[in-house]
Amino acid sequence: MIQRLLARPVPATILVIALLGVTAYAVSHFPRSIVAFMLFQASILLLYFAAMPGWLKGLLTAGTLGVLMPVVGSINGYYLEIAIQVGIFVALALGLNIVVGLAGLLDLGYVAFFAVGAYTWAIFGSPQANQIFGGSAFPLPPAWFFLFLLLGVGVAASAGILLGLPVLRLHGDYLAIVTLGFGEVIRVLANNLDKPINFTNGPKGITPISRPPIFFDPLLRAVGVDPNPNVVYPLYLYFLVLLIVGVTILVNRRVEDSHVGRAWEAIREDQTAAQAMGVPLVRMKLMAFACGASFAGAVGVLFSAKQVFINPESFTFMESIGVLAMVILGGMGSIPGAILGATVVTVLNLQVLKGLSLWLNELRNAGVTLFGWSLANLPTQLEPAKYERMVFGLILVLMMVFRPQGILPVQRRHRELRDGAALPES
Repeated sequence: MIQRLLARPVPATILVIALLGVTAYAVSHFPRSIVAFMLFQASILLLYFAAMPGWLKGLLTAGTLGVLMPVVGSINGYYLEIAIQVGIFVALALGLNIVVGLAGLLDLGYVAFFAVGAYTWAIFGSPQANQIFGGSAFPLPPAWFFLFLLLGVGVAASAGILLGLPVLRLHGDYLAIVTLGFGEVIRVLANNLDKPINFTNGPKGITPISRPPIFFDPLLRAVGVDPNPNVVYPLYLYFLVLLIVGVTILVNRRVEDSHVGRAWEAIREDQTAAQAMGVPLVRMKLMAFACGASFAGAVGVLFSAKQVFINPESFTFMESIGVLAMVILGGMGSIPGAILGATVVTVLNLQVLKGLSLWLNELRNAGVTLFGWSLANLPTQLEPAKYERMVFGLILVLMMVFRPQGILPVQRRHRELRDGAALPES
């Protein structure tokens, strides 16, 4: 029934607006309810599927993300933190989607580019640079953050080219192993470059890292508003993340529909045939690595400023696997799929599993008895948050069995897998 309503413009518009309003009202009155916030997120997903005019869908999306989400986040700051984390991983997934989904180059060391961008700003946006150059000229003023966003793009893209040069002849499992090694090399370097010159401060990490300046703060004070930094700053970071995600989606869409995107898809399908048709493999592969890495570099700069502290443990191999799981879950090569995959995995990790663990701990501390057995005796090893990787693995296995094309696949990929499954066995 809902599917039929979403297929008709007028009922779809009424349904989506009603759901957004009801769920936003529920979150505002039950700010600690996980169910209410998840229903609010589900209503945003329905907005994507609703058959309505493009201008109206864009207007509702802008209103939801630009107005409703900040209002919800001001009621409960934890929800805004989830939204910021979702935005960071959406940008990472979109960057990896170029390398894996469009070009078909399996990259298991993608977090290395994330680390390169993060350390670029962390070193110069903190007193750590004084350990390298001497003196006391650092940290740089917070306004330099915006320049380092662009610098992070360039540095990460250069790292992507450096990774691409040695692996141009490799593909499949061999490429995956080399990229995995590259990611580990960057992490080990970050862990050990504290001597003889202290570049990264080793496993101790770098702190404090400057945050971007709130340039509109004087305007608020001029109109008589004394902003609370504990409220304003998360909102400021949220809109910065939203801006980066918007630019990333725009670039992805433009690249996907260009001759470069077509060349990447040709390489993914059959690089021998692509080369025979005149596709320059060397240039296209290097461009894929550089383009995908550049998004990770920009997000890394923002991540380091947001966290104020980074260390090598923030950039482990499992982070690369997590981003790859987002791309696979949503549908390789699909921009909406990458967005949905990143949202589902991040919400599952930060909200559902941890929320269930907190709820279970509250029941345990309250001494609740279930079927004559006290939950106070429940081992801490059974907390849902500790089984995050197992849950992700189970989801991926089920996806490969029942829907290998992903939740929101590109239409061509969906037809290929459907038609391939329909072919009779010889």
